Amino acid sequence: MNPLNQSQTDSLKLFTVMTKALQSVRIKAIADIKKHGFNPTEFAVLELLYSKGEQPVQKIGEKVLIASSSITYVVDKLEKKGMIVRKPCPTDRRVTFVSLTEKGHDWMADIFPRHAEAIDTIFASLDEAEKRQLIDQLKKIGYYAAQLP
Repeated sequence: MNPLNQSQTDSLKLFTVMTKALQSVRIKAIADIKKHGFNPTEFAVLELLYSKGEQPVQKIGEKVLIASSSITYVVDKLEKKGMIVRKPCPTDRRVTFVSLTEKGHDWMADIFPRHAEAIDTIFASLDEAEKRQLIDQLKKIGYYAAQLP
């Protein structure tokens, strides 16, 4: 006899299905990123700088969900590849900005549309209304889970 009620059973099933779907999507997205010669973290930093412009190095980790201890390593690697440059803040010595170099911008301008196409292909089983509905539902779940004690 199952001691769980229907809501609990459905929630566990939803968690399993969502986790497996995310794993499948991540595998395909990471494969696309790697074929361009970068790891997912490096690409996330490049994508952030490409879409949002110059960012304080201290904020990059928060925005791409990587530990602050790892961000310096990632920024160093991208700087050595000539993709980004650090710039000291003229008004606050504690702040360093990071921006794309011309090489980094040109590379992203070439690669990003192809990456967006690859991501679009991953979600091709959904129509536009289903995508928007799923976005709203996942946000609702995320916001609710974040506020739980």
